Amino acid sequence: MDSVVLQLALSLLLGYAFGSVPFGLLLTRMTGAGDLRQIGSGNIGATNVLRTGNKLIAALTLILDVAKGAAPVLIARAYLPGTEPLAAAGAFFGHLYPVWLRFSGGKGVATYGGIIAGLCGLEGGLAYAAVWIAALVIIRISSVAGLLAAFAAPIIAYWQGMPELIALLVACSLIVFWKHRENIERLIAGTEPRIGSKAK
Repeated sequence: MDSVVLQLALSLLLGYAFGSVPFGLLLTRMTGAGDLRQIGSGNIGATNVLRTGNKLIAALTLILDVAKGAAPVLIARAYLPGTEPLAAAGAFFGHLYPVWLRFSGGKGVATYGGIIAGLCGLEGGLAYAAVWIAALVIIRISSVAGLLAAFAAPIIAYWQGMPELIALLVACSLIVFWKHRENIERLIAGTEPRIGSKAK
């Protein structure tokens, strides 16, 4: 029993360690763009990095935020089999509530995509990305695209024949909606900015 508890704890900590790395903040500082938390919306994700005008760093932030969701799940599958959902939960909460930033992190959409890819396979990850990208292209509002992708995540798990993941993913999706509550208020008010615009 002690060994099982240790494996579960290691998987959770592994996920948190990966998820809590604030790539957007680190990359903008390294490239001389300043503190990302003082720019645009103040969020540490790729959408706000894009507001610095550096598309390459925004793309790299997106890739790394996805990777830090997938990597701990895949490592857990290889070395701590059966604990992948805990690694996923750790990565998700690590991104949202990183200890290094006084528990004030991102909104989780990109990292959530990596988690889906890790848990549900490449096909599941591509389905999540397809919802996200299609909404971005059609609506051009980052928050709407992220919310639609989060809504789709539990459906993707069901479609992939993984009903045991639905409860975890419903919880994660609800948290994504909670983290976007200010965006939802702006959407209702008609003031939510579109991709490429500057946050007021």
